[in-house]
Amino acid sequence: MSRASNWLRPGVRFMIASALAFSVMNALVKVVGARIPSQEIVFSRALVSVLLTVVMLARIGVPFFGENKPLLLLRGIFGFCGLSCVFFAVTRLPLAEATVLTYLHPVFTAILAAIFLKEPVGRSVVVGVSISLAGMLCVARPAFLFGGGSSLDGIAMLAAVAGAFFAGCAYVCVRKLGATEHPLVIVLYFPMVAVLTAPATVPLMAEQAVWPTGLEWLWLFGVGACAQVGQVALTRGMQHEPAGRATALSYLQVVFAAVWGIAFFDELPDGATALGAALILLGAFAASRRE
Repeated sequence: MSRASNWLRPGVRFMIASALAFSVMNALVKVVGARIPSQEIVFSRALVSVLLTVVMLARIGVPFFGENKPLLLLRGIFGFCGLSCVFFAVTRLPLAEATVLTYLHPVFTAILAAIFLKEPVGRSVVVGVSISLAGMLCVARPAFLFGGGSSLDGIAMLAAVAGAFFAGCAYVCVRKLGATEHPLVIVLYFPMVAVLTAPATVPLMAEQAVWPTGLEWLWLFGVGACAQVGQVALTRGMQHEPAGRATALSYLQVVFAAVWGIAFFDELPDGATALGAALILLGAFAASRRE
């Protein structure tokens, strides 16, 4: 098969569309997160996604709750935890830095898929993990290695890495569920868990919760709509491609994030961040390649 035909494969197209949609979602999160707490955005995004997914499932006559309910529920829990971490990081870090740290997830996915799905693993995963960790150090610049260290929020950086880990867990679940479940059912469990978990997050929101005004309503709906497009495209892509390779394709989101950061937020990554981003993406690519 030629390289051109590889890029035209359905799984590749779905993963690129997913990366674009999620990059727009994160840009909107950064806009609305200037005033609205991140956990409130998580709940709003989940509510929009639940409503859209239920309507879509009802129109095609697919039962809502699927076959493998325990694994679907686990996928939803991982997704909710990852989303909470990522939104927290996006509202407190420059967009490119937040995105590039969350894009450690192809490395986590490749490792977890090897352990739980028995997908092939070899030297490429070891090399990829090592390169990506070096890239993460360049972005984070811990004081014990870089003297003065980074000026970025350390808690937010840890949240971004945690979000990447939970995303890797969720993607492995998606890969496993793809054999038995309709893509929209897999999508539904993610926001459904987030909405049902909202009562536990109310205390987190109560201190700083604010009522959206004006364009904030539009931005919040846009977050949910972009997330829906991204989730559907991601789920379909994961059903067509091996887990490690599919998630590596989504690293285009880092490119989109850098463009949005420069164009709309006046965020120009410095040399260390650019080097770290390049290493993380190179490592993700290496980890996802077959031997």
